[in-house]
Amino acid sequence: MSISPTARVAAAYARIAEVDRPEVWVTLRDKDILEAEAREVERQLADGANLPLAGLIVAVKDNVDVEGLPTTAACPEFAYPAIETATAVQRLRDAGALIIGKTNLDQFATGLVGTRSPYGAVRNAFHPELVSGGSSSGSAVAVALGIADIGIGTDTAGSGRVPAAFNNLVGVKATLGVIPTHGVVPACIDYDAVTVFARDLDLAVRAARTMSGPDEKTRVVAPGQPTFRWPRDRSRTSRSRARKT
Repeated sequence: MSISPTARVAAAYARIAEVDRPEVWVTLRDKDILEAEAREVERQLADGANLPLAGLIVAVKDNVDVEGLPTTAACPEFAYPAIETATAVQRLRDAGALIIGKTNLDQFATGLVGTRSPYGAVRNAFHPELVSGGSSSGSAVAVALGIADIGIGTDTAGSGRVPAAFNNLVGVKATLGVIPTHGVVPACIDYDAVTVFARDLDLAVRAARTMSGPDEKTRVVAPGQPTFRWPRDRSRTSRSRARKT
């Protein structure tokens, strides 16, 4: 039996209280607001809407815009109110996902340890005495702690893959341009990528595919229908190459 969107919201906030890790968050949305959004998702489902990510809880790195919330990039002096939602995140929302809040990071996404933030050092999900990895520290730990189903990070030189490895997660960095970067505070615009954290490969694939595809607002764009290959495909690929040689 699937879990309803409102039940997922209740479980997420209960888990936040249980783990008591405030350093994960820069902005945490009010529970009442998210519950209202969850009820709207349930109404759409009852009306027959196709929402493949209905009710899944998403934590968004705070260098990625979410309309109505401040974007800080972990620098209060830089902060600005986002007037639109980043393309990749909006695609998740359109699929029924619920944004629970904005997560901590190494300031301006420049760091690989998760400690360079005025909002606090983000500790490892399983070994709090150790670093979480960065720069997408908060999103990774929110997923690893079981608060969020999906974490959105960025990766220019390891900022998504490192915290995934440190917190026993699946971390996906697609080829540049496959997932649009419009609405992301740039670190190095030619190499920035929006990345995914999940606790299993199947959900990471679903989230990445939901976010992928061309976007007229993104400087580096993907093919119309990008092809994804995942670790479980490698054996088939290897056998195919062996037959050709």
